Amino acid sequence: MSNELNHKKNAVTACIDGSQMTDSIIATAAWASQQLGAPLKFLHVLERTSQPVSNRSGAIGPGSASHLLDELTELDEKRGKLAIQLGKHMLEDARARALDAGVATVTVQQRHGDLLDAVMTLEDETRLFAIGRLGEDHEENSHKLGAQLESLVRGIGTPVIVAVGQFTRPERFMVAYDGSETAKKAIADIARGDLFKAMPGHVVMIGSDNERNRQDLQDACNVLHSHGHQVQGHLRQGGVVAELCAFRDEHQIGLIVMGAYGHSRVRELFVGSNTSKMISDSPVPLLLLR
Repeated sequence: MSNELNHKKNAVTACIDGSQMTDSIIATAAWASQQLGAPLKFLHVLERTSQPVSNRSGAIGPGSASHLLDELTELDEKRGKLAIQLGKHMLEDARARALDAGVATVTVQQRHGDLLDAVMTLEDETRLFAIGRLGEDHEENSHKLGAQLESLVRGIGTPVIVAVGQFTRPERFMVAYDGSETAKKAIADIARGDLFKAMPGHVVMIGSDNERNRQDLQDACNVLHSHGHQVQGHLRQGGVVAELCAFRDEHQIGLIVMGAYGHSRVRELFVGSNTSKMISDSPVPLLLLR
């Protein structure tokens, strides 16, 4: 599946769940939609989180307690209906706020089932997904990665922009570049896309100061220059995460672009990886490319 940020795929799809990240996801997705000139869709997925009440009948035995199962069944049905209504209100609120922010076309969709399954059905029409760093089970200040984010990035090939907190319109972007084929593909996608139009940027490579790295870095900058992007290349030495974070702070970077490396669904993509650490520690959104 191609991950090009171009017009072959049309929509920006934002996944919201009512967590503390919802405000940030809405603002981040609205900005991306306007940058790309793309319609925006908000997606809310109602997932099954517990066993049906009917499966509990063997735990109580026969007798008068059966009325408790009836009450629990009724409560589960009410809870499900309320969750649907709450989700619809949440979607309509997101739609109204995106329109107020200036997005031209906004639609909403509510689905039942698994988030990854729902997202995969929308890949053919989506060129950029937006999701929060945290799920509804995490506090905003915990800097943990939501399980949904990990599952989504592992399972799809479409770019994902990760909202991390209060959104501020980025004025500068940074590409974490390592000269790999994945990184070169990311540079090509950025060059052809509109997300970074008229935004100055930096291509940052962490590695030895040698001819090969200098040439790889220059080649990446040349690709971006050839498509009208204003970028500077930087070759730095040290720990990858520490140097990238230091550069981000020194240059007031508002958006980080990284490759979500590791293509095996079996292996944990984020555990112990630079990608995981950057997402966990970042105060600004990240665009993950595969």
